[in-house]
Amino acid sequence: MYELKIVDSFAAAHSLRNFSGKCESLHGHNWKIEVWIRSERLDEAGLVLDFKVVKTATQEILDRLDHKYLNELAPFEIENPSSERIAEYIYKQLSEKLNREGVRVHKVSAWESEDARAAYFEEGTV
Repeated sequence: MYELKIVDSFAAAHSLRNFSGKCESLHGHNWKIEVWIRSERLDEAGLVLDFKVVKTATQEILDRLDHKYLNELAPFEIENPSSERIAEYIYKQLSEKLNREGVRVHKVSAWESEDARAAYFEEGTV
C-alpha cells in the first residue's frame, strides 16, 4: 500500500448554530488541511499521483472557502460549518476530482487550531 499526503490551509469565519458557547458567535480560524491519498500500486512513472495534481485540486476547493463566511456558502447554509463537516466537504469534493481505479482519497483532516483536529474518511477506501 502506498500513501501520500499534502498540507494546505485557508482562513475563514463561521458560527455554530445550536451550540451553547463562544463558538456560537461569529469567529474565524486559519484551518490547516491535510489530504491523504492511497493506492495499492504505482503508475508507469512510479507515482501514486503527481503531488501537483493533488495540490491543484485541493487549492481549487479551498479557494471557494478562503476568506468567506462559511455559513453563507451552499454546503453550510443548513449544516454547521464545523471542522468535521469542512473535512467531509473537502473529502467528497476531492474524491470526485481525484478518485480513479486503484487511487482513492483516503482521509481529510481539518485543524482549526494547533491542538484541535477533525477528520473524515469512509470505510473501505483503499
